[in-house]
Amino acid sequence: KKAVDVVIVALSSPLHVGLYEDTVLIEQYSLSEQTSEALPQIFEKISKTYRVKQLFFAKGPGSFMSIKVSYIFLKTLSITLGIPLYATDGFTFNGGAPIKAMRQLYFVKEDNTIVTKIFETPQNSFFELPKVLDKTCFDENTEPLYMLPAV
Repeated sequence: KKAVDVVIVALSSPLHVGLYEDTVLIEQYSLSEQTSEALPQIFEKISKTYRVKQLFFAKGPGSFMSIKVSYIFLKTLSITLGIPLYATDGFTFNGGAPIKAMRQLYFVKEDNTIVTKIFETPQNSFFELPKVLDKTCFDENTEPLYMLPAV
């Protein structure tokens, strides 16, 4: 089986999964199912063709449940398969655009600090997988950025 690195962005719908060989994107999936359904399905498919070397994911901010499910799923895979897990914030995958929290509240990154701001007009934030994986954007601190805004 060909060895690949897997990148997961599960902060909103759709969920993005990219397969990288020598840091180059060779295959990608966008799934609209719930994270709890999509991750097991896609990893079952991946494991039939590839051997996963490393896992990378966006640890937040974004959908609380998607972050929670993806973290637990990927941490479990990392432990059971004995492969490393790395993380970065979601701004790595959307060009630094605001990420929706709720209603008119958005997460923004200012001077390496994530805060919330109100925007009167809706902000478009689309997540994309990079064509080339820059592993220096990730580290071993995989603790999720739940960052639930006050209601």
